[in-house]
Amino acid sequence: MIAGSVDEAVAGIEDGSTVLVGGFGFAGMPFDLIDGLIRQGATDLTIVSNNAGNGDVGLAALLKAGRVRKVVCSFPRQADSYVFDELYRSGRIELEVVPQGNLAERMRAAGAGIGAFFCPTGVGTPLAEGKETRTIDGRDYVLEYPIKGDVALISAHRADRMGNLVYRKTARNFGPVMATAATRTIVQVSEVVPTGDLDPEAVVTPGIFVDRVVRVEARNYTVQGAR
Repeated sequence: MIAGSVDEAVAGIEDGSTVLVGGFGFAGMPFDLIDGLIRQGATDLTIVSNNAGNGDVGLAALLKAGRVRKVVCSFPRQADSYVFDELYRSGRIELEVVPQGNLAERMRAAGAGIGAFFCPTGVGTPLAEGKETRTIDGRDYVLEYPIKGDVALISAHRADRMGNLVYRKTARNFGPVMATAATRTIVQVSEVVPTGDLDPEAVVTPGIFVDRVVRVEARNYTVQGAR
């Protein structure tokens, strides 16, 4: 459960894996785990995340290393998403755009064991092309399927030795649903406390959904500027 190092935490991630990566921009991005994944060497990955990386660090560094085959995200282009932009324009990476609410709900459905669900978002747009649609109570819906991960890499604030997690403010974002949607959940935290030290009412992700936890030192990341 408690890994001795980042490299130990990410060991065993296989080529071709679907990896759910938490974070909303830099908030809650598991930078250390991503750096460890780069060192680990897994390639041909499908990355599911809110966006397609910022600057040259974190997810963008993984893309730049040539380890990613496909990105599934809501916001592929931002002012500092130049790494993804160059890869996509040159045909070296695939993209599937999923509206943000759909992205979260599709992962939540995977964790909840829901086979599929009807959602109004995207109806009548290119995002609904080729998907089953249905009219329910006079409103059109499109059928969406769960997004499951082989691995989830997420960042939390604190964990106990059983893997129960609490998050810090907006760094919580996609972490809870990703933890339930992946076969293996790996978490970096700022602090590991003895079991029983966390207020049970404050626990967001129960340890049953967590496979490995590693403590890392807090670091500040900045973007050098869009190109």
